[in-house]
Amino acid sequence: MTVFWLAAGVLLLAALAVVLIPLLRGRRAQAEEDRTALNVALYQERIAELEAQHAAGALDAAQLDAGRSEAARELLADAEQAEGARRVLGRWLPLVMALLVPLAGLGLYLHWGASDALKLRGELATAPQNIEEMTARLEETVRLQPDQAEAWYFLGRTYMAQQRPQDAAKAFARAAEVAGRQPELLGQWAQALYFAEGQKFTAQVRSLSEEALKLDPEEVTTLGLLGIAAFEEQRYADAMGYWQRLVAVLEPTDPSREAIQGGIERAREQLAARGEQAPETPAAAAAVELKVKVSLAPQLADKVQPDDSLFIFARAAAGPPMPLAAKRLKVSDLPVEVSLSDSDAMMPQLKLSNFAEIQLVARISRAGSPMAGEWIGQSAVLKTAEAGEQVLVIDRAEQP
Repeated sequence: MTVFWLAAGVLLLAALAVVLIPLLRGRRAQAEEDRTALNVALYQERIAELEAQHAAGALDAAQLDAGRSEAARELLADAEQAEGARRVLGRWLPLVMALLVPLAGLGLYLHWGASDALKLRGELATAPQNIEEMTARLEETVRLQPDQAEAWYFLGRTYMAQQRPQDAAKAFARAAEVAGRQPELLGQWAQALYFAEGQKFTAQVRSLSEEALKLDPEEVTTLGLLGIAAFEEQRYADAMGYWQRLVAVLEPTDPSREAIQGGIERAREQLAARGEQAPETPAAAAAVELKVKVSLAPQLADKVQPDDSLFIFARAAAGPPMPLAAKRLKVSDLPVEVSLSDSDAMMPQLKLSNFAEIQLVARISRAGSPMAGEWIGQSAVLKTAEAGEQVLVIDRAEQP
C-alpha cells in the first residue's frame, strides 16, 4: 500500500506540472500582452500631448521632434526588456526542469529505498512458512546487505539444516570476514568444511578448529569436532577431554548429550583396554541470570507504535555476533523488566555463562526483524558474573 501511494503521489505531481506550466505560461503571456498595449497607449497619449503643446505655441518644431524621439525610445526600451525576459525564461526553463526532474527522482529513490528493499522489509514482517522460504529471505538479505554478519551466519545454519555444507562453508567464511574471526564462526566454518570434504579432518579444518578453541576454550562446535578427530586418531584421552568439556556446557535437556556421553564411554573402554587412566570430568560453569529494566526515552514516545516489535537481548562483547539470550515483546509493554538467563539461549552452545563479558541491547523494529530496527539502547561492556540488575533506555536512532 505504501509503494502504491508513493507512486501515485509522483504521478500526480507530474500531471500537475503538465497542466500548470502551460497555464502559467499562458497567464504570463497575457500579462505581457496587456503591458505592451498599455505602453503603446501611453506612447500615443504622450505624442498627442506634445502635438497639443506645439499647436498652442508652447513647443517649437525642434522641441516637438525631440519629444517624439524620446517617447519612441522609451517605448522601444520597454519592449526590448520584455522580450529579453521572455527569451531568458524560454531558454532556461527547459534546462532547469530537465535538471530538477532527475534530481527529484534520485532524492525520492534515496529517501524511500529501492523496490527490492521495500519488498524484503514487507516480507520480514511475517514469519516464514518453511525452511525454503527462510532460506530465500536470508539469501535476499545478504544480497541487499552483504556486510550483515548475522544474516550470513543464519544463512549458513540454514544451509546446514538443508544438508548443503559447501554453501554453508561459504556463508560462514563470509560471516567471519565481515564480523572478524570469532570462535563461534570459525567452529561453524570448520564443521561445514568437515562435512563438505566427506567427513575428513583436513588441514584447513584442523587449523580453523584450533584457532577457534584458542579464542574460546568452550566453543562447543569445535569441541565436538576435535573430539571426533582425536577418537579417529586413537587419542582416546584427548577425545574424552574434549567431549567432557562439551557436555559441561550443554543444557541438561540437549538431545545431543546422550550421543556424546556414549562417545565418552567408548573412549573410556578403549583406554581401559590399553590400561590407561581416563581424565576427570570438569565442573560445569555456574548458571547466569540477569535482570534488565527497559524503558523508552520521552522524546521518542510519539515516534513509535504500540505494535512495534521490541527485542531485548545479551550478546558477547568479544564473540559471535548473534544474541546469547533474547526476549521478544512489543512497545506497548514498555516500561518492562525481563530476566535473561542460560535457559533463554538461542542455541545450547551459546549461553551467557560461557562468556566473561557481555553487552545488553534493546531494539525497536517496526518490521519485526531482530537484526535491524529504528531505535536502540545499549549498555556498556559488562562482566557477566557481576552484571546483576541493569537499566536500559531506548534513546536514539539506530544507524543503518
